[in-house]
Amino acid sequence: MRDQTIRRIHPLPLAAVGIGVLSTIALVGTASRLAAQEVAEAAVAKDGPRAEVVTSIDLAFVTHLDKDLPEQDVFIEREPGSGEVWRVTKGDNDMSAPLFAAAHTIEHDPFNPDAVGPHPQGEPLGMTLGEWLAQKGTGTYTCVDGAGILDTSFTGLVPNGLYTMWHSFAVMPHNPATGMIDLPLGARDGSDAAFHADADGNASLVKHFKPCLQMSDLWTSSILAINYHSDGQTYGASPGEFGRAAHIPLFLVLPNREGM
Repeated sequence: MRDQTIRRIHPLPLAAVGIGVLSTIALVGTASRLAAQEVAEAAVAKDGPRAEVVTSIDLAFVTHLDKDLPEQDVFIEREPGSGEVWRVTKGDNDMSAPLFAAAHTIEHDPFNPDAVGPHPQGEPLGMTLGEWLAQKGTGTYTCVDGAGILDTSFTGLVPNGLYTMWHSFAVMPHNPATGMIDLPLGARDGSDAAFHADADGNASLVKHFKPCLQMSDLWTSSILAINYHSDGQTYGASPGEFGRAAHIPLFLVLPNREGM
């Protein structure tokens, strides 16, 4: 994928782990390098010389508009006072426009022009379109001998906002009838997925987990996404009510697994 740089590293013998693996991990930054080293050393202690770096990926999160898709979970008024709101599209260029939630859950349907709206207006979100689109995220993902390490940083988030990280799967080509599978990162009860932005809208999330993330393939898009909870609550294994209280500002599609 254009949004990620993927590097695959061949297995190394035990004698080379201290030089080969760790010098390769150095390409993805200090925090990731130290985290990967811990996992690699643990793998060597348990399994002997089979420890290896399987995959290392540079991550760049994007908005739906970056992908020429309507924003799915935030809405604008096109006729003030109408009680109706619309999903944000490429044609909505007023960065000072206030954003709203929907009055009820609005399922994701990014490829359907009719799903842009109108929808019943919900609560104001207390931010403008420009502030929403200012959210940025980068990071690295490394798979070391079956253990995943995700190291991400975000800016422009809602100050003190509550977010969760999700690993989702969409059948391709996209069909709303098939829906998506949304899994919280890490523990399936969602206890590992939450993080807060600070007062300046900055946040970082570093997580270790097993097994490694599943990559995309010819039939399924594997997605990482952050979810903003405008009601200040998380919902365990569920992302919450999209459009009303759960809002995806940033996501990325993981590249195809090796051999695809």
